[in-house]
Amino acid sequence: MWLYLAVLVGLYYLLRWYRERQVVSHLRDKYVFITGCDSGFGNLLARQLDLRGLRVLAACLTEKGAEQLRDQTSDMLETVILDVTKTESIAAATQWVKEHTGDRGLWGLVNNAGIFMPTAPNEWLTKQDFMKILNVNLLGTIEVTLSLLPLVRRARGRVVNVSSIMGRVSFLGGGYCISKYGVEAFSDSLRRELCHFGVKVAIIEPGSFMTPMTMNERISQGFQEAWDRATPDVKEIYGEKFPASLIKSTEILKPKWPQNVSLVTDCMEHALTSCHPRTRYSAGWDAKLFYLPMSYMPSLLVDLMIYWSCPRPAKAL
Repeated sequence: MWLYLAVLVGLYYLLRWYRERQVVSHLRDKYVFITGCDSGFGNLLARQLDLRGLRVLAACLTEKGAEQLRDQTSDMLETVILDVTKTESIAAATQWVKEHTGDRGLWGLVNNAGIFMPTAPNEWLTKQDFMKILNVNLLGTIEVTLSLLPLVRRARGRVVNVSSIMGRVSFLGGGYCISKYGVEAFSDSLRRELCHFGVKVAIIEPGSFMTPMTMNERISQGFQEAWDRATPDVKEIYGEKFPASLIKSTEILKPKWPQNVSLVTDCMEHALTSCHPRTRYSAGWDAKLFYLPMSYMPSLLVDLMIYWSCPRPAKAL
């Protein structure tokens, strides 16, 4: 019996390996629009797809970021300035994409633009702090997708949304985890709706990677700024030593080994170029071996793990 089971499992993984190696034809004729290309995952993906010969339409927040990207890529890659929090900017970028793609439509939409800060214990933050992240990571993703969806449907293409393993397990307060849970929910509903039109939707769930968004200095500064704006009551409850302890505790979220950012962009590329893309991609060994299994554990167990790894406020019971 166990032998038959082992054979069936082996055949399943062999079949999956074969299916995932099948590549979409005529890639050089396909357009891919990527948001957040100034740095990080989006920048690397734009360069990676450009080398592969796809027609990359890269959206950057700043002209400086766009110029630097153009200097590193071929003449086929084109850039546009996009602020995903502004409707008029999204409308202008959508018209720009229409003019470039014409009747072919848009094969790939990669919603990569995102921010991490302000992140801190919820009591330290204001509604505006939450909205700052939600406007970029969630509402920006939704509005860009809805604006470009007719072009993606025309090409029977792909939507690739960058979530996070924090969209499965909420380790931190603030809007980041909330926004990524929202991206997961939006992507699931979108995938089920668009399957009727031949459009595939994939979710990228990276673990911890060192990018400009997650630099230690930026995180430490963000914690300190949130603490400085906290009310006197909150500061009394948590204690003056808590911010330093919190910054130190976030180190546990980072993998103990270096992770190549291309692990994430390779997942994105596969989602765009494979005939049979996955629904979800967990990028990074910490995501596969730690965070993903944790997301299936009982809540009580996960709560205890986080409880014991986080610093205690001064007035804790």
